[in-house]
Amino acid sequence: MKVSKWHLFFQNKRAKWSFYLLCLFSFVSIFAEFIANDKPLLIFYRGHCYAPVLFNYVEKDFNGQFETAPNYHSNYFNNLIHQKNGWMIWPPIRYSFSTHDFKLNQPAPSPPSREHLLGTDDRARDVLANLIYGFRVSLYFGTVLTVLCAFVGVYIGAIQGYFGGHIDLWGQRFIEIWTGLPTLYILIILSSLFRPGFWILLFVMFLFGWPNLVAIVRASFLKGRCLDYVIAAKTIGLSDHQIMFKHILPNAMAPILTLLPFMMTENIAALTALDFLGFGLPPGSASLGALLAQSKSNLYAPWIGISVFFTLSIMMSMLVFIGEGIRDAFDPRLDRAC
Repeated sequence: MKVSKWHLFFQNKRAKWSFYLLCLFSFVSIFAEFIANDKPLLIFYRGHCYAPVLFNYVEKDFNGQFETAPNYHSNYFNNLIHQKNGWMIWPPIRYSFSTHDFKLNQPAPSPPSREHLLGTDDRARDVLANLIYGFRVSLYFGTVLTVLCAFVGVYIGAIQGYFGGHIDLWGQRFIEIWTGLPTLYILIILSSLFRPGFWILLFVMFLFGWPNLVAIVRASFLKGRCLDYVIAAKTIGLSDHQIMFKHILPNAMAPILTLLPFMMTENIAALTALDFLGFGLPPGSASLGALLAQSKSNLYAPWIGISVFFTLSIMMSMLVFIGEGIRDAFDPRLDRAC
């Protein structure tokens, strides 16, 4: 019986547990609003239930005075609720990534405490909440960017490798010139010209990230187009598109899938570096790089830097271990009968 790729992957214990942990952390970060938020999960008031974490309310909805969003942490709002025997259910962390705690007993950044398990930054924002939201942003950014780069890189590499000739020659010359550009400097220049944002930054980094897979896919297609099954497919009249993506591409998936986790790690590191330098996401966004910059500016608050260091180290280590597991799963020397 032939060993499945999943079985080979889970034989690598580091890859298996890294995969489980990454799924767990991803699940937690997806529901970050229900874990770290400055709005209650549920409010019971005058016989009605309200869900501020899902819907926006104004103070007058709770018999207040203003048509503005209430400050759920204020004593005034708490009195409004408890006067009518109401109650509130809060998330485990009562602060979002942008919430400023004005009730600190000492100047910010404050050290870890029962209220702030990992302390606060120099703007009195909860570090743990920023890590949860920053992890989600980094993971989303890295995943979307990797998928886009893989799609375009695989398509262009397949065209170059399959058709060869002048298409391959001119394509290689263009990629050599394109990859020779100083990517980081261009990213910094473009970020200073345009207002930074998630999608703008994603698009700019995509422009320089797609060539990473072209060389591997091109080599696989250059080798595969001369094999017997491709010649037979051409003989029976299959189109080039069918041959490329239904016959050659599945046999070239091993190196592609192996490289994807490492590409994702590189993309997350690039986003963190840009945020650290101040050329990444807009100020005030949930960002691991911005927390790193804060740790550099507040060396007397080591809890900030240590928290970000362990978060980035664990995230990137998990991705690297998963990549090693995929590499082993597609290793033909291990794909043997049990």
